[in-house]
Amino acid sequence: MARPGAACPPPARRVMVAARALLFWALVYSYCGLCACIAGLRLLWSIGRRPGETFRWVVRENPPACLNDPSLGTHCYVRIKDSGLRFHYVAAGERGKPLMLLLHGFPEFWYSWRHQLREFKSEYRVVALDLRGYGETDAPSHKENYKLDCLITDIKDILESLGYNKCVLIGHDWGGMIAWLVAICYPEMVTKLIVVNFPHPSVFTEYILRHPSQLIKSGYYFFFQMPWFPEFMFTVNDFKVLKSLFTSQATGIGRKGCRLTAEDIEAYLYVFSQPGALTGPINHYRNIFSCLPLQHHEVIMPTLLLWGERDVFMEVEMAEITRIYVKNHFRLTILSEASHWLQQDQPDIVNKLIWTFLKEETTRKRE
Repeated sequence: MARPGAACPPPARRVMVAARALLFWALVYSYCGLCACIAGLRLLWSIGRRPGETFRWVVRENPPACLNDPSLGTHCYVRIKDSGLRFHYVAAGERGKPLMLLLHGFPEFWYSWRHQLREFKSEYRVVALDLRGYGETDAPSHKENYKLDCLITDIKDILESLGYNKCVLIGHDWGGMIAWLVAICYPEMVTKLIVVNFPHPSVFTEYILRHPSQLIKSGYYFFFQMPWFPEFMFTVNDFKVLKSLFTSQATGIGRKGCRLTAEDIEAYLYVFSQPGALTGPINHYRNIFSCLPLQHHEVIMPTLLLWGERDVFMEVEMAEITRIYVKNHFRLTILSEASHWLQQDQPDIVNKLIWTFLKEETTRKRE
């Protein structure tokens, strides 16, 4: 028999849940407003200094040659029967080989996996996907079409449409979030999971509420809740923010990394300068607060987590905490000189670590 006061009666519990929900959404929208004010001040500063440059936006009409480099693979499309959406992907390696499915982050697209497409095609059918709303993949207009449930189902449907029932799944950043969720919801489809610079989703949601420093670093999650304004801010000064993310000293690839070439930058500008090209990617974030926390947490397949210690968006402490949610062999490797853009920053090291993990015994017990 329960002791008096050991548990809250149902009405009290409902009040507590409602109060926590109210506080949570108050935090979300308050921080959203703060981020919007900061962005507005930066816009005014830019207008005051260079009014002509601020609103300059060049649409790149022709793709740079690197996007059609045959060494990267073949451009393909698949239409999903249930959703009706057409997905674009680049595939390398022979059909019939084991599938390696690559999920990019934000603001990226299939090209962020160029080094891995070349590397793993000898033993795998490597598929680098444009996620829903990105690049040449269809972009539904309503933000409700970008809920996590839809994004998870996309991966399952694509896997089946490609003629596979399982794969090695690799995700970076937001693609890492999706990879974790696919592994949790459809464990039979993932033989091995590899995530780059994104913790287990439960770790992320719990950590961000307890550590103001991570809350600040994740400010763009809140800023993206606003309609149209985030997309506009990306276009200011001919996509200066986009270029800065990859090249600046604060957020970009470091001096010791494999820096993006001018043609690489043009590839990103070509994709994201197209009219409406940013709305789909940002819509991914506009549903996240209604989809978390998770009801199911455990990951049961062998898992490799790679982390660039110089990541300015994600605190490295979350990487180690992720271990408690993996009920199988878990390997964590932190690269001290690497940035958030790890698979582009240190491709040779990342590829070597992936090869080592792939060749390990799948039945090995968790360390």
